[in-house]
Amino acid sequence: MSTRTQLPTPGPDVAADPDAAVAWVGAHLGDLALEGAEGAEGLVASPAFRGGQPAADAALAALDVTGYAARRNEVWPEPRRGASRMSPYIRHGLVDLRSVWDRVADAPSRDRQKYRDELLWQEYARHVHARTGRGMRAPLRHEPAVGSGWSGEPWPAEMACMRLTTDELRRDGWLVNQTRMWLASQWTVRAGWDWREGEEEFFRHLLDGSRAANRLGWQWTVGAGTGRPYGFSRWQVEKRAPGVCAGCPLRERCPVDGWPDTTAPPRLLHRAPGLGRGEPGADLAGPSDVVATSAPRAVWLTFESLGDADPALDAHPELPVVVVFDEPLLARLRLSAKRLVFLAETVASLATRHDVEVHRGRPGEVLHGRDAAVTHAPVPGFGPRAVRASPAEVHPWPWLVRPGAGSVRSFTAWRKGARV
Repeated sequence: MSTRTQLPTPGPDVAADPDAAVAWVGAHLGDLALEGAEGAEGLVASPAFRGGQPAADAALAALDVTGYAARRNEVWPEPRRGASRMSPYIRHGLVDLRSVWDRVADAPSRDRQKYRDELLWQEYARHVHARTGRGMRAPLRHEPAVGSGWSGEPWPAEMACMRLTTDELRRDGWLVNQTRMWLASQWTVRAGWDWREGEEEFFRHLLDGSRAANRLGWQWTVGAGTGRPYGFSRWQVEKRAPGVCAGCPLRERCPVDGWPDTTAPPRLLHRAPGLGRGEPGADLAGPSDVVATSAPRAVWLTFESLGDADPALDAHPELPVVVVFDEPLLARLRLSAKRLVFLAETVASLATRHDVEVHRGRPGEVLHGRDAAVTHAPVPGFGPRAVRASPAEVHPWPWLVRPGAGSVRSFTAWRKGARV
């Protein structure tokens, strides 16, 4: 039974006005959003980010990482921060890693190196994902460090540091890396909750939520990837967010005043397949050259790659573009409306430059028989969907470092072998 529905293409007003974008999402995707049960008043846009190629281009043009090495871990007040805020645009392919890498070429050497290391961490996460696929949901090398003795919610609102960070997560759909580690460590290493549930909470809200970076970040923080968990405590808050503790109702009886009561996680008797040198994995790297079976009549853009520089779109800018909101997937994920609005704004912006069709349904059903060109997406779901869609052309993913047969057991070892 077909479940596909063609939606009205969001117009220029959706690209320009967050209220119009929220209204479009409410009318066509609201029942799939995390806040859908609250009705239209529960659907909101992120006040911190706008979707679309112009917003991404402006962010890239304004990118200045001078001082990044010293300020990248600062949290509060916001002017202290050194984070670039490029991640939502990188996540959805509006800017690729190579463009950001080149953009910072003239930055001070220490800042350039630190920032490029962060870009390589994003690429490393994709490599691990390409080798392990859905196996990233299981601990890669160690049992997580799980705290005990904590009662109540892992992120209690009466803790000023938790209120500050969770409010930003749920309001803006974005966090600096330091507070991502705070929340992940607090959730599992101290409070003892399952890290996979916390990862899901991040994924629902983050505009840049990706299974590759999000899961690897959580595994690193809880010690499942390295055996060395990150211990969140008051010390980090006072160092990175001065003044927050002074206004906390619990400042005289802080529940995170000392180090978490955990021991180093034991090494697993096994490890995830595909991490070692030359080991077979899920191999989500995709083709190294264009694979063509017929002449394309449309371009299929996935939500991994919605930018004007998408390789398939760049090769066929004259063809109509097809975008599919995957109804079964979105019904299962229950993403926050903030992320759906960001995507709607991006599609609306795209439609000002291309003939765009928007559908709600199963991508394989919508694209089957369309002879579409598509860019390979390095995520587990792409392969099955591409089989059903039978694309006319599959273009290579624009890797910063193309995956090879080397070990991905650690970022440090992988980094030494990476050739950019």
